[in-house]
Amino acid sequence: MKRNLLFSLILLISLALVGCKVAEEVPEKPDYDKPLPPGAHALRKITDPSMIPNLTIACYELSNLRDGIDNSLSYLSKPSSQQFFPSNDITHERAVASLRALGRLIDSGLYGKELDTAIRSRFDFYQSVGCDNKGTVLFTGYYTPIFDGSLTPTSRFKYPLYKQPADLVKNEKGDTLGQKLPDGSMIPYPARREIEQAGALRGTEIAWLADPFEAYIAHVQGSAIIRQPNGELVTLGYAANNGHDYVSVGRKMIDAGLVPAEGLSLKAMIDYFKSHPDQTDRFINQNPRYVFFRLAGGNPRGCLNEEVIPFRSIATDKSIYPRASLVFMETVLPRPVAGTVRKAPYTGFVLDQDAGGAIRAPGRCDVYMGTGDQAGQMAGQVYEEGKLYYLFIKPGLMGPYLQ
Repeated sequence: MKRNLLFSLILLISLALVGCKVAEEVPEKPDYDKPLPPGAHALRKITDPSMIPNLTIACYELSNLRDGIDNSLSYLSKPSSQQFFPSNDITHERAVASLRALGRLIDSGLYGKELDTAIRSRFDFYQSVGCDNKGTVLFTGYYTPIFDGSLTPTSRFKYPLYKQPADLVKNEKGDTLGQKLPDGSMIPYPARREIEQAGALRGTEIAWLADPFEAYIAHVQGSAIIRQPNGELVTLGYAANNGHDYVSVGRKMIDAGLVPAEGLSLKAMIDYFKSHPDQTDRFINQNPRYVFFRLAGGNPRGCLNEEVIPFRSIATDKSIYPRASLVFMETVLPRPVAGTVRKAPYTGFVLDQDAGGAIRAPGRCDVYMGTGDQAGQMAGQVYEEGKLYYLFIKPGLMGPYLQ
């Protein structure tokens, strides 16, 4: 009897220990939206040369990179850009010199391995700490949709996009402070549901679309191209938001059991709301963030008011990363190949030129995929981990690039 009791006790202890071991080995789900600790920097300088990423492929694929550099330099040439520096101990002068340095290397004709060698000898590399202090960054995609619409309301086009309201107050950095009341006091700007139901913005419409979820997509992407009935295209750019935090409608749909997490895509969401139009307001109103637009000439622009370039412009949290800077990224991205879209490992140089409502931590990065349906298809497929590296000219080599 005692022997059986002892055996049972040993068995229970063994099972408990095994259970503990299994529990310890289950990896925690990354919290990509984890904020930086107070006073911490989003970038960490690499001091071990073996930790510098492989630039080889990126140094052979330079199309549009010079244009992206010029756009960043255009932004940094504006006096208002200086208020955002130093960032991560990077000065405004060093950010400018870094872009000029790479631009001149490209202009000199360096390419491939020779360019790789020149960059490694002239630049310091800083890696994003990511969501886990180990460099893990979640990459997603965004794009500029093209929707049928009108600059005047019709029986078909009846869902409005609005200009920035006169009572919305922003600070010098562009952050929304609130709503200014007639008596001069200020309160938080109303959330999406209140804005839609109150009708207080009537008269400030900038365009009308045929579908409420298309209007919502324009809010999430931050811009849209409107194809008018006469075929003319009009670009709407981001102007402001109501200051509320972004809440993912896709996550709400997953939580409600409407779509599986692995099956979530923009197309799946569009298809669902086309089949269940009565559910549109229920879900989109759970995201209190509301975006306002402006007419924008030319190609879509990011938050720096410079044109964004497919696969060259990224959106990050502008409160923790240095604006307009040169970046190298490693992840998996879909690319158009022979009429189809294929996902494959991707490395390349990009410019930090935009922001996003959902991009609020060092562990998040949004890659601009372009304009139209194919870009939307690609953007909807991007949900991959990777690494971000910021490149800055070594301080002792800055002199020739500051003139």
